[in-house]
Amino acid sequence: MLRIRPFAFRVAFLMALGGAGSAHAQATDAAAPLPPPTTGVPTGIELLLPQASPHAVVAQTVGLTDVTVEYHSPSVRSRTVWGGLVPYDQVWRAGANENTLIRFSTPVLLRGQTVPAGQYSFYVVPHQDRDWEVVLNRVVNHWGSEGYDQRNDVIRVPVVPETAQFQESLLYWFSNVRPNSAHLNLTWERRTLVLPFEVEVHKQVLAGVERALQQQPNDWQLLAQAADYLVQNNIQPERALNWINESLRLLDAPTNNWIKARLLAQQLDYGTAIVYARKAIKLGDKDDAAFKSQLPNMRLSLTEWQAKAY
Repeated sequence: MLRIRPFAFRVAFLMALGGAGSAHAQATDAAAPLPPPTTGVPTGIELLLPQASPHAVVAQTVGLTDVTVEYHSPSVRSRTVWGGLVPYDQVWRAGANENTLIRFSTPVLLRGQTVPAGQYSFYVVPHQDRDWEVVLNRVVNHWGSEGYDQRNDVIRVPVVPETAQFQESLLYWFSNVRPNSAHLNLTWERRTLVLPFEVEVHKQVLAGVERALQQQPNDWQLLAQAADYLVQNNIQPERALNWINESLRLLDAPTNNWIKARLLAQQLDYGTAIVYARKAIKLGDKDDAAFKSQLPNMRLSLTEWQAKAY
């Protein structure tokens, strides 16, 4: 038969099992506050989430000039952009979030005005009934157009907005890239702004040539290369003639003879051009692959000059 032990015995048995430490833990637990509720996300950790207007960078080399545009690209998202999200007659950051920035590694020309090399904030002022404006401002650490001050403008030029195919996300892109000019385009919604700019590539190249020739004045190939640049671009013929004559004095080679022939033909001196062209063909190494590839064009030019000379 099962017998139930007295209550006092059971209490003594439990205290013997837990000991004094158990009683202390019970007292401590009773005094401790309840922990705060948790959201399930660890505190102090920042989540990486996609931006509504992602960061973008576009760059282009024009001649010897590097042009870079750094911006954040907002989306239309079924909103009215021009005259709505972007009000007319107000300075707009031409992007989202921080300032849109444009960098030039050398001076450039905008509408005939020189902009020094450097970094600028890029703003746009849209208008409903007249040309829009592109503004370059020397302050580059604002948030968008907050704190914009027209007194810090470097240049303000008119641009004509053009109709474009629908573009959901704002996009900067380059077109019509040539050795001395290009177009920077901003396209968003159904508008494109085209900003033509020029670079003084010949001035930059010739400054580099002069520095190189100061270091190596007796390098016939360097002199020939410098003269060839002028001939290719049909500029400064007297300077080209001086350089190619010095190159020929140092070494009579097919390369510099051919450059002088082309230079003389540009100056309509076809008779003398023919003499140097024939000499270049005669001196050329018939087994040299580079020379053989140029030979058909050399003979074609020679034929044309003979027709004009006689």
